[in-house]
Amino acid sequence: MLKKLLKYDLKNLYKVLVIFYILTIVFALITRLVSSVNTTTISNIIFQISSAITISMMVSIIINNLMRMWVRFVNNLYKDESYLTHTLPVSRTKIYISKFLTSVITMLTSVVVIAIALFIAYYSKENIETLKYMMLPIAKMYDSTVLKIILTFVFIVFLEMLATLQAGFTGIIIGHRYNNNKIGLSVIFGFIAYMLGQMLVLVLIFIVGILNSDIMMLFETNVMPNVETIKIILYLAIGVYSALTAIYYIVNKKLLSKGVNVE
Repeated sequence: MLKKLLKYDLKNLYKVLVIFYILTIVFALITRLVSSVNTTTISNIIFQISSAITISMMVSIIINNLMRMWVRFVNNLYKDESYLTHTLPVSRTKIYISKFLTSVITMLTSVVVIAIALFIAYYSKENIETLKYMMLPIAKMYDSTVLKIILTFVFIVFLEMLATLQAGFTGIIIGHRYNNNKIGLSVIFGFIAYMLGQMLVLVLIFIVGILNSDIMMLFETNVMPNVETIKIILYLAIGVYSALTAIYYIVNKKLLSKGVNVE
């Protein structure tokens, strides 16, 4: 049953997300094509326009991924669709697991599509050399390659978006325990859950800063951190956002196990 739930969730999400994926890749190709022709005033204008549209499409992918996951969560568990959902021979825990897995899969796909679009639109030897020049010190510190460092940053962005999505689920679950203003309260509690998560991130970084003076400089000065400090921050980001997602996951399952107030 879990496989069927996951199948229907993914189908519902992708029927809209695929449209944004295609549009993003198309405008990335247009941006690439225009940038390869002779530089003229008109081509520069078209490049700026297509580039702006490409970036806006990337942002739209993330926004739609988040919003549609939250809307489907509400519809499946609390709106008219919920009457069918709650009659299925499956526990609320498995229903939530399906939502969580759907969020992981779709967010990962969205990040990959955005990365591909960025490569299509802006790849050039000059840009790659500039990127290598910027990232090489960090790569040397990690005893790694520039590609692996870039993938690390992409992974951190993925984890942060996943944590944000789970915070939204927390807000929806708590907000729908009330009899009135459920959507408004869901937004408020979701924002509170998100801010508590971000505060936890800052607190953990501060605690590490007590033990590491370079990290503490982030709170005391506006000096750019050195490479070693960036290395620690990357490790912290991966660990903290992974832990934060796990916390949201556990809390949400426990909240759902206490019951659902169907509208």
